Amino acid sequence: MFEVEIKVPADVGAVRDRLREVGAERVDARRQRDAYYDAPHRDFAETDEALRMRRETPLPDGVGSAGARSGESGKSEPETTKITYKGPLLDEGSKTRAEHETEVVDPEATAGILSGLGFEPAATVEKRREFWAYDGYTVTLDAVDGLGEFVEIERAVDDESAIEAVRDDALATLEGLGLDGGEQVRTSYLGLLLADGDASDDE
Repeated sequence: MFEVEIKVPADVGAVRDRLREVGAERVDARRQRDAYYDAPHRDFAETDEALRMRRETPLPDGVGSAGARSGESGKSEPETTKITYKGPLLDEGSKTRAEHETEVVDPEATAGILSGLGFEPAATVEKRREFWAYDGYTVTLDAVDGLGEFVEIERAVDDESAIEAVRDDALATLEGLGLDGGEQVRTSYLGLLLADGDASDDE
């Protein structure tokens, strides 16, 4: 599977209003805590790969609420965990990568397995995300601790030959939401935080 993704800095409140205007469907909102791992056998920073364990909790009130900012929704919500491998960027015009992801039943045991194999936590990224479905894409409104607000648009494709067409359509969809694809940020949130020296170095 290939994840075709474009990310731009944006005012998420304004984009949310525009999504409502065009009839997009709000699907979900979650707080995510992403622990990234270093590999013992190669430098992921050099190979442009990533191994991530993500813990997330639903945010019923959305990204902009006081409860969302504190991570407290007023009710007990189940936490879910997934582990993800992301391959190097495949396309110069987007953040397209090969991606493999699966749910984790026991996060502590999984962290222990990774540690036993020499994979050690490198940094942690925390964010609040609101997901919308629009025109065949997932549009994500992000508020990232230490970085600010961004909008991502993405679609998964099985065939590498479809990447270019999906990317061009995503850029057009962004333009329809009042966003400029020319402002695209191809660096990951982890990379942006590490560049600023603000990423937590513990899990």
